[in-house]
Amino acid sequence: MNDFVIPPPAAVTVPVAQGAGRFPVRRIFCVGRNYAAHAREMGSDPSREAPFFFCKPADAVLPVTPDSVAMLPYPGRTADFHHEVELVVAIGQGGADIPVPEALRHVWSYGVGLDMTRRDVQATLKAKGHPWEAGKAFDHSAPISPLVPASAIGHPASGAVWLEVNGEPRQRGDLADMIWSVAEIVSRLSELFALAPGDLIFTGTPEGVGPVMPGERIEAGVDGVGRLTLQVA
Repeated sequence: MNDFVIPPPAAVTVPVAQGAGRFPVRRIFCVGRNYAAHAREMGSDPSREAPFFFCKPADAVLPVTPDSVAMLPYPGRTADFHHEVELVVAIGQGGADIPVPEALRHVWSYGVGLDMTRRDVQATLKAKGHPWEAGKAFDHSAPISPLVPASAIGHPASGAVWLEVNGEPRQRGDLADMIWSVAEIVSRLSELFALAPGDLIFTGTPEGVGPVMPGERIEAGVDGVGRLTLQVA
């Protein structure tokens, strides 16, 4: 017998590469405008505006297993559904006010994620000065590949970040192009929130974001980390 007054929600987890268990998800943080070219394509000046943070709920996660094609539902209330491929950082050791030189010790693993966006909804909210949740934090808005432990691949600081739609290249960048490094992101975020094991951080997207439609196929990856494939339904 337990004291829950309603059934508790199922735990949100992400598979770990090579069948080594599952990673429990606590929170999802996202970094905005962390690649200069993407900041410019969204109408911002990266020389004057530092990246900022927003959140998605844990149950926005859509795990994508290797050698499979996950179905990504086209969300309601939008006619402009955009892809944004990103390196994902998984926190294994919590902390607050973490110094940059110590930050990577708190990272347990890495993955490939998509920050799917209702761009038209986001644009309307931005114009009114309203929060972005309806444009960013909806169901299935955070597809993610299996996580690869840092103990296996180290802490990648360079490597291609790419996305194709129906085999056509859309996004192409490099981890080395990030305005803030992973260590700097973890450190700065920990000044605003006490990080905890299970937190995921989507680290920003390179230029080339754009719309997808039902029936289209998305393939995306970060070299040396992983890849994922989805079909928009």
